[in-house]
Amino acid sequence: MTTFAIETQSLTKQFGRKKKTVVALNKLDLQIETGQVYGFLGPNGAGKTTTIRILLDLIRPTSGEARLFGQPTRRVHEVLRRVGALVEGATFYPYLTGRKNLEVLARTGDYFDAGRIDRLIHQVGMADRADRRAGGYSTGMKQRMGIAAALLGDPELVILDEPTNGLDPAGIQEMRRFISALVTEQGKTVFLSSHMLGEVEQVCDRVAIINKGHIVREGKVSDLLAERPRLHIDATPIDKASAVLSDHWRVAVTDGALLADAARADAPVIVRKLVEQDIQVFEISPQRQSLESFFLSVTQEEPDGESVSR
Repeated sequence: MTTFAIETQSLTKQFGRKKKTVVALNKLDLQIETGQVYGFLGPNGAGKTTTIRILLDLIRPTSGEARLFGQPTRRVHEVLRRVGALVEGATFYPYLTGRKNLEVLARTGDYFDAGRIDRLIHQVGMADRADRRAGGYSTGMKQRMGIAAALLGDPELVILDEPTNGLDPAGIQEMRRFISALVTEQGKTVFLSSHMLGEVEQVCDRVAIINKGHIVREGKVSDLLAERPRLHIDATPIDKASAVLSDHWRVAVTDGALLADAARADAPVIVRKLVEQDIQVFEISPQRQSLESFFLSVTQEEPDGESVSR
C-alpha cells in the first residue's frame, strides 16, 4: 500500500457563518507521492495558502482530513517533525543576525548543528550576509534564509509557499537548481506553491491547479501541456484565414500569425481549406503550449460560482 507524502480527503474549509460564509476549500482531494517536486498552482484566492495552513495544522478544516506520511496531522503532531516549511514569507528577529536566528530556531526545535547551519547558509547563497542583522535584509535575503530555516531539521517533506518572492532573475534560476537538488541529490519531497509559472514548468514533476477551492487539473506537466495541441499558421490575408478556420477550430491572431487549437494531423485539412479560398500559406507548424497559457485556459473556463476562496 502506497504511503503518500501528502494526502487530503474531501478537505473543506469555510470561514464565517450563515449568509457570510466563505468557502475556501471545497472537498479537496490530493495524493502526492514521495521523491518529486510537486507544483500547487492557482490564481489569488484559489485556496493554496489555506491548504498549506491546514497541512501544517495551523488552522483546522471544517470537514475532511489531511495526512502527512499517512498520519492525520490534527491527531499525530509528531509527524510535523518530518516537515520543513516556508509559508507566507520568512520572519526573523530583526536585532539578531541571520545566523543567530537560525541557531535560535534550531535550538528551539532541538536539532542544533552548527555545521549544518553553516552548510545551509552557503547553499542558499547567504554566506557573505549571514552575520548581518536580519532587520536590514531585503525580501529576497529573507526568503533565502527562510528556506535555510525550513531545512534545519533535515525534513523529508519541504513545503515552500512562493519561495522566489523578492529574488532577481539570477536568484530565481539559482533557487530552481537548489529545489531540484533537494529531490535528486537529497531524496526529499518538495511541495511548491508559486505564481511563477515559467519556473514551475521547469522544476516540477507534477502539478495540481486549484481554482475556487477545488482541483481543476492534475498530472504530469508534460501530459497536461499535451492536452491542447496548437498549430502556428503564417498565412495571408490573415483576417480572411481567421474567418475560414474559426468555423472549425478555435483561432487567435498573435504577432501577425494565427494560432489554432488543432492537432498536427489537422494540418493538411487546414492547408486545403485555406488554399481553396485563395489564401497563401507560408508556414504551418506545431506550437508547444506553455504552462502559463494552459493555466490561464483552465482557470478562465471555470464557471462562476458563489464561493470565494483565499
